[in-house]
Amino acid sequence: MAYWLMKSEPDCFSIDDLASRPNRTEAWDGVRNYQVRNMMRDDMQPGDLAFFYHSSCPQPGVYGEMEIVSRAYPDPTQFDPEHEHYDAGAKPAEPRWLLVEVRFRRKFERPVLLEALRAQEARFKGLRILERGSRLSVVPVSAPHWKAILKLAGAT
Repeated sequence: MAYWLMKSEPDCFSIDDLASRPNRTEAWDGVRNYQVRNMMRDDMQPGDLAFFYHSSCPQPGVYGEMEIVSRAYPDPTQFDPEHEHYDAGAKPAEPRWLLVEVRFRRKFERPVLLEALRAQEARFKGLRILERGSRLSVVPVSAPHWKAILKLAGAT
């Protein structure tokens, strides 16, 4: 099993939105970065766990946990000219962008804010969201970092 951190802006899609979806499951669409697409395609597996991270908000941080419940498959929004994630260069026979489906597991009573992770920088050395210039929306998380974040959330 692998661990991930997946970012979303809460005004676009939040942990509460995921919790309210039918079966508490949603397609994680809109990824438009080749490195992230490749991780989803090559490395993510059903059963992997991911932190739900709220980004670009007053209090960015880890707000909960979800499970990857599908293998990567073509993101249909790339083919829809009416959709904000449309990509005119993507063709159904040769899709550029993929998505995975995720299922809500839990929302943390005590989110682990970015400032708390930065305050313990030595403990979280190598955690990619703390690296200068890191802007990827999906990053792997090591098992020790996963456990440490769960502990900070009071969710062990």
